[in-house]
Amino acid sequence: MNLPRSAKARLAIDVGGTFTDVVIERSGGLWTAKVLTTPDGPERGVTSGIKEVLNDASLRPGAVGIIIHGTTLATNALIERTGARTALLTTEGFRDTIELGPESRFDQYDVNLVKQPPLVPRDWRIPIIERVAADGEMLRPLDEACVLEAIGRLRTGAIESVAVAFLHSYVQPAHERRVRALLQQHLPGVAVSLSSEVSPEMREYERFTTTCANAYVQPLIAGYLARLENDLNAMGFACPLFLMLSSGGITTVETARMFPIRLVESGPAGGAIFARNIAEQHGAARAVSFDMGGTTAKICLIDDFTPQTARIFEVSRSSRFQKGSGIPLRIPVIEMVEIGAGGGSIARFDRLGRISVGPQSAGSTPGPACYGRGGSEPTVTDADVVLGRIDPQLFAGGRMPLQPRLAHAAMAGRGSNDVFGKDAQGLAYAIVEMVDEAMANAARVHAVENGKSVSERTLIAFGGAAPLHVGRLADKLGISRVIIPPGAGVGSALGFLLAPISYEVARSMYVRLKGFRLEQINALLSSMAEEARAVVAAGAEGKSLTERRTAFGRYVGQGYEIPIALPVRALTQADGAGLRAAFEDSYRKQYGRLIDGVDIEILTWTVTVGTEAQGAPALPTMAERSAATPSGWREIFDVGGGRCIKAPLYSRSKLPPGTSLAGPAIIAEESTSTVIGEGYDVVIAGDASIVMTRRAIA
Repeated sequence: MNLPRSAKARLAIDVGGTFTDVVIERSGGLWTAKVLTTPDGPERGVTSGIKEVLNDASLRPGAVGIIIHGTTLATNALIERTGARTALLTTEGFRDTIELGPESRFDQYDVNLVKQPPLVPRDWRIPIIERVAADGEMLRPLDEACVLEAIGRLRTGAIESVAVAFLHSYVQPAHERRVRALLQQHLPGVAVSLSSEVSPEMREYERFTTTCANAYVQPLIAGYLARLENDLNAMGFACPLFLMLSSGGITTVETARMFPIRLVESGPAGGAIFARNIAEQHGAARAVSFDMGGTTAKICLIDDFTPQTARIFEVSRSSRFQKGSGIPLRIPVIEMVEIGAGGGSIARFDRLGRISVGPQSAGSTPGPACYGRGGSEPTVTDADVVLGRIDPQLFAGGRMPLQPRLAHAAMAGRGSNDVFGKDAQGLAYAIVEMVDEAMANAARVHAVENGKSVSERTLIAFGGAAPLHVGRLADKLGISRVIIPPGAGVGSALGFLLAPISYEVARSMYVRLKGFRLEQINALLSSMAEEARAVVAAGAEGKSLTERRTAFGRYVGQGYEIPIALPVRALTQADGAGLRAAFEDSYRKQYGRLIDGVDIEILTWTVTVGTEAQGAPALPTMAERSAATPSGWREIFDVGGGRCIKAPLYSRSKLPPGTSLAGPAIIAEESTSTVIGEGYDVVIAGDASIVMTRRAIA
């Protein structure tokens, strides 16, 4: 993996549900560590991994110039409902907005449909007398006596965090700001989130839920970051700490404390950046990234070397794969599908004897049975061990040897039905096929929802479990080219080192193209650019900045907007025609037609400011091809063929660029192993990536 070189070392930390990955880079050298996550105190796992990787690299903390961190802490708190005791102050008459939602059913045929309960219970959704019109006019002044009465209730209820979300506050935030001043005066220890700052866009349901989610995780993230900073200082680090954002950029700790909801998909976003870099290096303009870790699998579409992005994201879905069944968050994200299919995913039988895998995970505590930490239920990792696909002595770089007998015991103990009896291998085969099909189905659905296909794309696999499953996944998706980059086991952490420092500001202002209000638009965009630059400036000293402006428009009366690129300058009257042409071009690409005689309205404007993205270096020239020599042989279960076979075993560190081999085979490395199916040929590319190509049928 080619990373930009730096005089001082750079440290990346990715805290996942099962493993914490730590990567250090200096002058092109790369050292990695994979340790178990410590859920009761994630900073302990982080410091453990840092000490390990510094020791391997023979470096002191003072040699590190920057630390970049991504974490699933906010995501897990939302899913597991372990956030702060939160209240919502909202406009009188709108306290039930977050429970009513858009009044739609995500599955109209399910008579037993269960909706995701709101983060804030009704008793702590307190109405406040005030009202602002959609154009910002004050219709009813803020009743401060009502606010003070609410504060008394909050104090009695030991509320830890407060979301303030008033109707149309994205246009006129004065009432929300006054409420914050009163809260800080009378409840100084309570965290406060304003919707006019967290998500200043129209559509109150999404704005309210996003603000509540930000308030819900804010004390948790603030406490964690404070403890982490203290630990890093105690270790001797004097460099800045940055946080990975769900949009693919990085930001300061101060911004992360204010808007922790933007960290929700930080780890997976790093993985998408990593995959984008690999795609560009290998000339794969149409790619799909496959990131499978210990708890979840993430799939992201990449077109023209750019990961797909979105402006709304759902978390904590009550129904698997069902769009609309989760909590909507209006934040900039790299769009991907995420399912509970990882190495720790637990396999169970239902009352009809059918196998289901995930979304429940054994995590790091107790972990899969083969970890020997008290887990007894069979997991995907246990299945891989039983099938011979993982070398127990090399797991996690040999730092955590696995116990195959415990994996077999877990399989045999759970296989006591008419189909499997005590056949551990048969149950392991079924588990692996189930999880591979679940991931393939998720990829197909995600592609179809976006009007795309996956079969003609290059599949880029990373994460500790992905190389074990990528061959079978490619078979199921009809993909003929697969790339497993070096450092695949810690891909997300490597992506952090490639991410730019950036920040996006969004605002809603309704404009019709026929009534193009230049003065207001230019003033809005200018103030947004200043706000974004102020956030980025703290970490981008001495670096040149780029700016991107986007408008989100639709035909009048429609319900959804599409993006329109804007020039980075003051708009002129002549730009009206250009915006219409850009909108029509995007609309035609997405829907295949235009609507004549209907005006275009713009609802939302965004400005993103950031440092230059790291460009992928050219792929090094590959040496003349030479056949690889196996270091041994291993009996494995060929999942595609449904039988046991003897496969050659190769050490990845001993396969120089230009080396070729044919499947079936296993390529082992410190952080993972790659299983090569019978139908694939492999060549080691100039950047040391494993490139699998489906063998042509004669």
